Amino acid sequence: MSSRAPHRAAALATAAALVLTACGGDDDSGADSGAGGSSSSSGAFPVTVETAFGDVTIDEEPAVVVALGWSDAETALALGVQPVAASDWLGFGGEGVGPWAEGLYDEAPELVETLEPALEAIAALEPDLILDTRSSGDQDRYDALSSIAPTVGIPEGAENYLTSWQQQLELVGQALGRTDEAEELTAELQQRIDDAAAEHPGFDGTEVAVAAYTSQGFGAYVRGDGRVDFMEALGFVNSEAVQAEAGRNFFIPVSDEQVSLLDAELTVVFPISVEASEITDNPLWATLPSAQQGHAVVLEDETVVNAFSSASVLGIGYALDNAVPLFADALAG
Repeated sequence: MSSRAPHRAAALATAAALVLTACGGDDDSGADSGAGGSSSSSGAFPVTVETAFGDVTIDEEPAVVVALGWSDAETALALGVQPVAASDWLGFGGEGVGPWAEGLYDEAPELVETLEPALEAIAALEPDLILDTRSSGDQDRYDALSSIAPTVGIPEGAENYLTSWQQQLELVGQALGRTDEAEELTAELQQRIDDAAAEHPGFDGTEVAVAAYTSQGFGAYVRGDGRVDFMEALGFVNSEAVQAEAGRNFFIPVSDEQVSLLDAELTVVFPISVEASEITDNPLWATLPSAQQGHAVVLEDETVVNAFSSASVLGIGYALDNAVPLFADALAG
């Protein structure tokens, strides 16, 4: 499975995932005082979780959870379980989660590197469970982690970094013995998405191009990426021109000569580790008809960018409240 993610693909994934740095509702009802959560889930064990690496059996309710995959920590927190260590994929700092998950930790977790987690440091925590449900899908990574503790990796049939928020909730819910809670959260968020789509019927069938701008230039996201999936769940359709360039990765580079690929009925772009002005002041951006006609959104607010990129049940909720109105305004303009 390691052949899925060659070095260049990993570099692209890193550039696309680490959206800005140093990012920054309390709701204590969603969190328990310990990593293992409440005793109500203990009767679910043992549980067996199907993954791309085979079945993973967790004999007892985990008391020490390490969350390494993109949004795994936020997903565990949404289910009322506090990881003792986690990776900070979007560079939030602090507790390693977005503002929408603030207040769900009693004690900040130890932050662990994303692409190459420190195995000795993880082993020293003596975890009962490692969550790695949205990651590279690399066999060597999985083997190293599973030698420390039962590890729930990407779902069966998934590609690197393309685990959907629904799949992530299902896997994490099973692993934590909280399947009922995961199903409830899935239904609640899906209803919110459906309500937003119904409120904005103009989204239905509208072609969208979702892009990012880095120091290397423009890039675009393809179907399977959480950002595109979010837009399509609202009724949008990903750009056919962009989708035609899709390979095995969720992010494709767009050269200066290809910038016209980003023109669509709605274009959404955000900066990664650069200022938003580097997009709006770019002469190439001004050539796009969507930008000329006001049917383009440059996401400048760091929190909105991170919510849009999180692909987590909590982050998506924030994006529904704060990004969707921007899309509606651009189409109405």
